[in-house]
Amino acid sequence: MSSIKADQVVDARGLACPMPIVRTKKSIEQLQSGQVLEVQATDKGSLADLKSWARTTGHQYLGSNQEGDVLHHFIRKSDPSEVKEARLFPYTLSNEELQQKLQDNPQTRVLDVREPAEYAFGRIPGAISIPFGELEQRLGELNPEEELHVVCRTGRRSDMAAQLLTEKGFKQIKNVVPGMSEWNGSQEQD
Repeated sequence: MSSIKADQVVDARGLACPMPIVRTKKSIEQLQSGQVLEVQATDKGSLADLKSWARTTGHQYLGSNQEGDVLHHFIRKSDPSEVKEARLFPYTLSNEELQQKLQDNPQTRVLDVREPAEYAFGRIPGAISIPFGELEQRLGELNPEEELHVVCRTGRRSDMAAQLLTEKGFKQIKNVVPGMSEWNGSQEQD
């Protein structure tokens, strides 16, 4: 593969969000400051997820390379003085609250930040699809003054997306939790 030496390797192949992050967090706690963790994942969303997780916790995302369908991510454990406590987006809405909003106002805007395949097999009717990994490049497709309800499979990616949108000046953002994994409302698919 490459000459990058990792002090520990995490196998997250075949796992979807949030499991690569869960395993990464657990493994990085076992490392010494300055050591490098390699995370092997097949979930394309792991690229944006792990970059964002590292940014929000203070660890250093060194980069990634791909070998076949496996992404190899490299993260350097920061010194405790550099590490930030992972923060959660404070403005949330439950699945049930979003269902009620959609019944009351069918024009309610929902932003789905899951990968295209996840979106294709089941989504909230009318939801806008912008995968989390593309969100920063596609901000121009969204109105920063409009209320947006951000959803993913479990609330993890949508949390990071909500934080990003707020940092970029969006004013009315809500993270929908627990997300599509427990969505009981109407759905459409391709």
